[in-house]
Amino acid sequence: MALERLQKILSNAGVASRRQAEELILAGRVQVNGQPVTTLGARADPETDEVLVDGEPVRRDRYRYFVLNKPRGFLTTARDDRGRETVLDLVPIGDVQLHPVGRLDMDSEGLVIITNDGHLTDLLTHPKYEVEKEYLVGVDAAPPQRDLERMVRGIEVDGERLRAAAVRLVEPPADAEPGGGAGAWLLVTLRQGKNREIRRMLGALGRKVVLLRRLRVGPLRLGNLGSGAFRELTDEEVAALYRAGRAAAAAGDGPERKGRVPSRR
Repeated sequence: MALERLQKILSNAGVASRRQAEELILAGRVQVNGQPVTTLGARADPETDEVLVDGEPVRRDRYRYFVLNKPRGFLTTARDDRGRETVLDLVPIGDVQLHPVGRLDMDSEGLVIITNDGHLTDLLTHPKYEVEKEYLVGVDAAPPQRDLERMVRGIEVDGERLRAAAVRLVEPPADAEPGGGAGAWLLVTLRQGKNREIRRMLGALGRKVVLLRRLRVGPLRLGNLGSGAFRELTDEEVAALYRAGRAAAAAGDGPERKGRVPSRR
């Protein structure tokens, strides 16, 4: 396709009117192939060039977005050198090179976002942005209230400070197995997303995690999606994830506020 003015590309994509598009360009909020563009006469090819506004792709139709209910026993990675099963084996979309957004332990289950959109991946996984993630956790016995408060204040584990944004006792889920080993259930909200954070905190408190299920990432909830099942996200859900990521980036003064396009993963 022939080169087009950026104002026309933004207008045709429904991002803004041509006059508003000019203001976005002059404000340095438009990037082409990772570089800010502030010249009103600049052109790009909407089919081959990556045009972004505030770090968000203008042509979102290039990307696919799925939510998967990961069962235990699958690796949350794009590939495994040892040939073990990964979450991509559960999302057989062969014509698109997908990747999982963030990590979920092999022994954990629940919500995993699968996409080929590196921009959204960075917004949702960069530790500086602190997008909320919520987990249902079955433990061998109920921790005392003082231990739940310690989790929120922060616990030093192996020289690293781990902290939950919120923790509370909840009722067992409807699918809880009788005799499954869980003596109590917690709803834990994280923002940091450090490696095996919940398991390490509860282990430091002398509690054993029996089940760990991710229920939410930002505004996206697992809902009633069955174990091992996946579905494509709606445009509204993708937009909500971007809003959550941008809000977290702004709060954390991340690279998006500085005008740098997040790198792909």
